[in-house]
This record gives sequence, structure tokens and C-alpha cells, in this order.
Amino acid sequence: MAFETDDLEPLKKKSQPRNLDPMSVEELREYITVLKAEIARVEEKIKAKLSHASAAASFFKK
Repeated sequence: MAFETDDLEPLKKKSQPRNLDPMSVEELREYITVLKAEIARVEEKIKAKLSHASAAASFFKK
């Protein structure tokens, strides 16, 4: 019996864009603040992962 991947759910589901139409200007500004904070958090995580990868590569080159 062949293994079929059509029945499997994707490992990561893409998030749906938030509906901005019902939001007021103030709510949209608050949403931007939240998104900017999330972007900063992700950028810090990327820096940390790159630093760890660099340190590991440096260690194994010796």
C-alpha cells in the first residue's frame, strides 16, 4: 500500500489576515503597535539563532 500525503494536514497553517474593516483608527494604531512589538521579538529571536549557529560553526571548525 502506497503512502499518500494528500490526507495529511500541513505542519504549519498560515494565519489568516485580520479583517481591518470593522476597526477604528485608534484600534488600527494599537494593532500596529502590537505588530511592531511582535516584529521586534522575532528579529531578536533571529539574532539569537544566528549567534548560536555561528558559535556552533566556530566550535566545530577547531
